[in-house]
Order: sequence, then C-alpha cells, then structure tokens
Amino acid sequence: MLGPMDEYPVHQVPQPIAWPGSSDRNFYDRSYFNAHDRTGDIFLISGIGYYPNLGVKDAFLLVRRGDTQTAIHLSDAIDQDRLHQNVGAYRVEVIEPLRKLRIICDETEGIAADLTWEGLFDVVQEQPHIMRRGTRVTLDAQRFAQLGTWSGQLSIDGEDITVDPARWIGTRDRSWGIRPVGEAEPAGRPDDPPFEGMWWLYVPMAFDDFGIVIIIQEDPQGFRSVNDCTRIWKDGRVEQLGWPRVKIHYRSGTRIPTGATIEATGRDGSALHFDVESKLPVPIHVGGGYGGDSDWLHGMWKGERFTERLTYDMTDPAVIGRAGFGVIDHVGRAVCRDADGTEREGWGLFEHGALGRHDPSGFADWLSVTP
Repeated sequence: MLGPMDEYPVHQVPQPIAWPGSSDRNFYDRSYFNAHDRTGDIFLISGIGYYPNLGVKDAFLLVRRGDTQTAIHLSDAIDQDRLHQNVGAYRVEVIEPLRKLRIICDETEGIAADLTWEGLFDVVQEQPHIMRRGTRVTLDAQRFAQLGTWSGQLSIDGEDITVDPARWIGTRDRSWGIRPVGEAEPAGRPDDPPFEGMWWLYVPMAFDDFGIVIIIQEDPQGFRSVNDCTRIWKDGRVEQLGWPRVKIHYRSGTRIPTGATIEATGRDGSALHFDVESKLPVPIHVGGGYGGDSDWLHGMWKGERFTERLTYDMTDPAVIGRAGFGVIDHVGRAVCRDADGTEREGWGLFEHGALGRHDPSGFADWLSVTP
C-alpha cells in the first residue's frame, strides 16, 4: 500500500496518478485536523476524505463554542487529482510536505476558515492497525501524526476570530487503508462471536522540548492490539516509552472522560507521569461523521456538490445521550512529570472512546456507565 501522495513534491510522484491500495469497498484516504487556543472556549475539528471505490469525496468542519456545536458538511463525486484535495468550498494546500499546509473553507452557511498549520516536530508513524470480524479484515490502516501551530482567521456567523500561532495549537494526522465507510452494508450472517466493543485512546501533546503521541486500542478483555507511546524531540530523536499504564477518569454516571492518568517508562527505565485533563469535549460522532453519527457518515453518497450546516445544543438531553457513547475529542492539557520531579506543561488532543464491553474499566455491555 502506498502512502499519502499529496505529501510529496510533485516531481517525485509518478504520472498519471493512480489510486493505491485495495479494491475493498471500504478503502479510504483521509486527513484530520484540530485546532484550539488552549482556553477551552473553542475547539475546531476538520477533515477531508477520499473513498475511491465508493466514488465519493467529502469534507467537514466541526466547531464547538460553549454549549453549541456546529457542523459543516460537504460532499461530491470523486476526482483523481490527489495533489489538489478539494470538496466544494473546502480545500487543502500542501505548502511544504510534512512541514506546512493550509486549509481554506470559503464562506459556507455562515462559516469560513483560512488556516495555516506549521509542524513543531517530525512525523510519528503509527504501527499497522488491523481488526477482523471472522475471516474478514474490517480495519487495515496506518497513520502518521504531527503536532503544530495554527495561524490565520476563522469566521463564524459574522464574527472574525484571529488565530494566533503563539496560542493556537493542534494535531493533524493522515490515515489510509480499510475501515468501515459509506452506507451500511447488507447484514449477512451475524458475527459469531459477536462484536462486543473496543477501547480507544489517542493523546498527541506538544511540550516545549518534545512531543508525545500515545495510541492505544484494547479489546473487551483489555488485550492491546495497538500500543504506541512515542516521544519525539525537537532535534528529531525518537524515543519509545514502553507499555503505558492508563487510568481514565469518567464523569459519574457516564462514559464521558474528564481526564486521564498515564504512566510510561523511558528506555533507561525512568518513569514519566502524565496527568491529562479535558478543557472542552467534542463528540466527533455528533456531526463529525465518525462511528455512530446518525446525521453524517464519511463516504456516503449525498449527491453532487452537497452542502449542509447542522447545529447542536450540547445541553439537549437527546444530544447528551448520543455524546456519551462514542469517541470524544477534547481540548487537552497535560502535565508531564519526570523521575527527578521536573514538570512540563503540554497542550494538544485528548481523544478517547470506550465502546461496548471493556472489563478493565468495569463496562459490562454497550450501555453500562460509571457509578
């Protein structure tokens, strides 16, 4: 499987451009971005995806401020020009591969953005991520992740928000492979044994001297199929941080996390302690198109040049009920404590979802919550 082609200079890309990968209907190639100003007052999440075997490309922009979450959705027929990612009024321009890019969303139903991301550290490559149901591979994906700063302007219903790189920070990642996308497939024979759930944690954080990227997935018994914990230094050194031990702190009576405690280990055996807190939660399955979203799913055919805006009241009991059972992205603040007691503050993303049964967390089924 080839990597994300639009991250390479044009002269290095064979012409004509052919879609790499698989004939599987669920082959995808997606970019994800988030941005916040470290206050917990605003969180922007955005992405663009190509689904060649479904004939679809789409993009979204999701913003939460206070108790309001607003989504812009754009979709269209796919094209073959991966070097110029665009869907309607939304486009991504690669200025310097793996270093600098620009997201532009021309005014769409009251929302507009012109944002430039610049990397703080080199790319962190995720280990291959594979899941099966019976004999079928349902997920076979890779990603790279980077931490960086944002500059530019965001406009929401006539209000212009200056995005200052001294404050605005965020993560971008690029993933490609196979994962469930588009319209639901025919049910066929029920899974045997049935799918009982998964536990997911993704924590990229930027500190002054280094970045940390943690990616963990566990099955209902707590067995880890993905276990990445990487520290990348400003000078490019990459350090693995052993087998992280994680305790998620949930709001009582829910599966909505308020933070996490993470213990990791350096190559020399020294301990690193991370206290992570949520400053603002954004359920990405409420208007973001991720698993369980009843309004919008990535890769669905919506017709040519489709655009819509949806707004959610995050105090609405119906929305709250949806929010607690899916993956939630949070404005994340972290304090890293080294073995010698040195403390460093970091900012980035705290993403977590506990879906279905997870024995180590005490979740017995799809609907159980914390005491």
